Amino acid sequence: MSLYQHHILPRLTDWAMGQAVLSDFRSRVVGGARGCVLEIGIGSGRNLPFYGGEATEVVGVDPSPELLALARRAAAVTPHPVKLIEQTAEQLPFSDSSFDTAVVTWSLCSIPDPVTALREARRVLRPGGQLRFVEHGLAPDPGVRRWQHRLTPVWSRCAGGCHLDRKMDDLIHAAGFRITDLKAGYVPGIRLLGFMYEGCACRQSG
Repeated sequence: MSLYQHHILPRLTDWAMGQAVLSDFRSRVVGGARGCVLEIGIGSGRNLPFYGGEATEVVGVDPSPELLALARRAAAVTPHPVKLIEQTAEQLPFSDSSFDTAVVTWSLCSIPDPVTALREARRVLRPGGQLRFVEHGLAPDPGVRRWQHRLTPVWSRCAGGCHLDRKMDDLIHAAGFRITDLKAGYVPGIRLLGFMYEGCACRQSG
């Protein structure tokens, strides 16, 4: 299992995250980030080429040293300053109100405690800061949902903790964010994996 987790799974994850169908989501979500950006679950750095001129610095956290090694290669050819930190998202090593934008893409599915991670993101965002997200998750169709619930225990063990059946907008609300823009729908492919939640949220006061 160690061989799979530390050598095979990181490369499978990098390959899966490199699929062309995801590029338009990255352009919209990542391309709109501004200021000092925290990327939660930066993985192998697939988002780095999509940051626009409004982003002044990117700080990426991820618990996987193998994926961060791949991210360092991407960071080396990125025009923005990039700092990579091996860290879980549930306990961020940053002061309150440190970032202008938080970005999370296809990572909340595999974070053990996504609400705690989102609360941490909210804590480190400055007043007026924005959470920009795209995630796959629980589908609206009853038949698809049933299979997502059935398969998640097995899928999670094989896919680095990924859950098929998390309702992402509910998790974001539960962490104290107010969603200001949300688009949801299927992308072509396997419907169990293909229902996407894309949008923006702002931190609630208090």
